[in-house]
Amino acid sequence: LKPANDILALHSSPHSHLHFGENYQQELLEKSKLLPKEIRWHFIGALQTNKCKPLAEQIPNLWCVESVDAAKKADQLQKGREALCEREPEYRDLPLRIFVQVNTSGEEEKSGVEPGDAADLCKHIMEKCPRLKLQGLMTIGAIARSRGVAEGVENEDFVTLREIRDKVAKELGLNEIDLELSMGMSEDFESAIRCGSNEVRIGSTIFGERPAKKDAQIKDDVDRGNG
Repeated sequence: LKPANDILALHSSPHSHLHFGENYQQELLEKSKLLPKEIRWHFIGALQTNKCKPLAEQIPNLWCVESVDAAKKADQLQKGREALCEREPEYRDLPLRIFVQVNTSGEEEKSGVEPGDAADLCKHIMEKCPRLKLQGLMTIGAIARSRGVAEGVENEDFVTLREIRDKVAKELGLNEIDLELSMGMSEDFESAIRCGSNEVRIGSTIFGERPAKKDAQIKDDVDRGNG
């Protein structure tokens, strides 16, 4: 958990960053209420189906959900965004962007659709979820693979996601550039960029390691920062 004031510092001039990600829904809900509405939030954590609708409905400036791995989750995000648009019509022309998360490493503990099922999920989002916009594919590569590869060799998870993207684009009649790649974090973002990543998710390199939950301060720091 990171203080909202850390995010505010990066959002404010002269840095003026717009895009920030959060792993936990409750933390995102709290910070979205405290911080400027110009911020474009990315939810990058594990998604529970029953939390999808309120996530999309309660955060108007939710820019993107990067961890969709099932059609029923996409359907609930669609319902939430539709409810938001009915309540606040100014968002009708602003679809919620979606990355389909693919489990490229085969690790059981990781979320993500199986590589062979990615195209079907992408097609579902495109055809059945008009309030959502398919932005691309995401993976959380195995850090051990990034650490273990020889110089000049890239993490096979990143190579695999790029290959899946190319295959999905062909199956759906899209250009490869129409589907972005979200891959790479603090420890392996350079390799991900070399493999064609459009978006890297940098947390600890910028903000430092997450403190223990009991030490988290979300609201107080913003109040002091605005005082």
